[in-house]
Amino acid sequence: MTSQPTTTAPTQAGDPGNGLHAGLKNRHLSMIAIGGVIGAGLFVGSSSGIATAGPGILLSYALVGTLVVLVMRMLGEMSAANPTSGSFSAHADRALGRWAGFSIGWLYWFFWVVVLAVEATAGAKILEGWIPAVPQWGWALIVMTVLTATNLVSVGSYGEFEFWFAGIKVVAIGAFIVVGLLAVLGVLPGVHDDKASFSNLTGHGGFLPHGPGAILTGVLLVVFSFMGSEIATLAAGESENPQRAVTKSTNSIIWRIGVFYLGSILIVVSLLPWNDPSIKEKGSYVAALDSLGIAHAGQIMNFIVLTSVLSCLNSGLYTASRMAFSLGQRGDAPKAFARTTSRGVPMAAIVASVVFGFVAVFFNYEFPDSVFLFLVNSSGAIALFVWLVICFSQLRMRKIIQAEAPEKLVVKMWLYPYLTWATAGLIVFVLGYMLTDTEGASSGRTTVLLSLLVAAAVVAVALVKQKVTGGGRTAPAAAGADETADQVSVG
Repeated sequence: MTSQPTTTAPTQAGDPGNGLHAGLKNRHLSMIAIGGVIGAGLFVGSSSGIATAGPGILLSYALVGTLVVLVMRMLGEMSAANPTSGSFSAHADRALGRWAGFSIGWLYWFFWVVVLAVEATAGAKILEGWIPAVPQWGWALIVMTVLTATNLVSVGSYGEFEFWFAGIKVVAIGAFIVVGLLAVLGVLPGVHDDKASFSNLTGHGGFLPHGPGAILTGVLLVVFSFMGSEIATLAAGESENPQRAVTKSTNSIIWRIGVFYLGSILIVVSLLPWNDPSIKEKGSYVAALDSLGIAHAGQIMNFIVLTSVLSCLNSGLYTASRMAFSLGQRGDAPKAFARTTSRGVPMAAIVASVVFGFVAVFFNYEFPDSVFLFLVNSSGAIALFVWLVICFSQLRMRKIIQAEAPEKLVVKMWLYPYLTWATAGLIVFVLGYMLTDTEGASSGRTTVLLSLLVAAAVVAVALVKQKVTGGGRTAPAAAGADETADQVSVG
């Protein structure tokens, strides 16, 4: 027995419960796509990668960046043909079966609600440093409440906030690259050429001071900072021209990763020797700014990191709620999650997501080394699971789209199916290599094993649910191809 995906009948925009609205403008989508690849992890976590791999961390970023480009190309192919708020979960539902859409959708939701707690705590630490009169837990509560209210108003308010949050990140990194490049080239006054130079890439022990193996270790440190690239495909479902939005974000991801990740890290390891103690003490970007003699570099970077944290919180809540909405529509979550307000906002899905986020924040303060550590570790490898599911979904969806509506293949994965299989193999290799990392409470092995444990539990629930309800794999029917037309009303 097969079942069809649940769709929302097209109704007049503005009526209560009529589905999501196309409230995101082109400028919102453009900035969401750009900002989605710039996480707080780039600013905060890059110093560990540099210390581990030296200048060779550029190869780690390039390797993961290539992986993300390939995965996003696959996701872009499927989403351009069928833009939907469920994105890869809806595609997996149709291509691999109801169990796959259910499992990866709930795992992705779990990942982002844990991220809410992590980012809220990070932002609270910065704000407490500026205004210590308010306790850290108070700032976390304030930040979560404000962004929840923003998401509850309308998708347009989310888009507007994200436009400015992402805009600040983009401008900051762009300025950093330009100023840093001028310094490295020796045309910026006050900077000594003996310290800021491209020779830092090969001096001080060479380009790979810890050997080629450090590149893979660096991959483990940087891979999770790329999570968020897929947000544009979820948000596209609430834009006036979803296909155009997906196509544009997919085609531009190469230069976005090249400029913001590789470009900025290249500047950091060129401005300073990779083993300069200040990189570890202050953080890579703060140390680089200090080397240029820029006053209050630490506070400037704290402001940029805070902006990135708020951006991640804003997008995380949006993403989790839209995934819950899609699961609700497909009967894989409470029906209340699929109901929307007159403004096209899935209120129940947002509230449920933020409540779990608040609970996780509580665990972070009360049980940081037990319950919260388990939550973080058990969600840590989900990004790689998502990418792997996208690969397998695309292998099947290409055939479905070609059979039903080949004109919708406006974005195509390169060298299909060989490059798709190679990408899947690389992801499995990274997961396998993580199992060799046994150092610390949040080691790669711990992260993979706990994430696999949670994933196995969710898949088991999905299979039991499928058996009880008698549902099989979603039939590749035309209903799925035009799902978005019914889900999204132009408001």
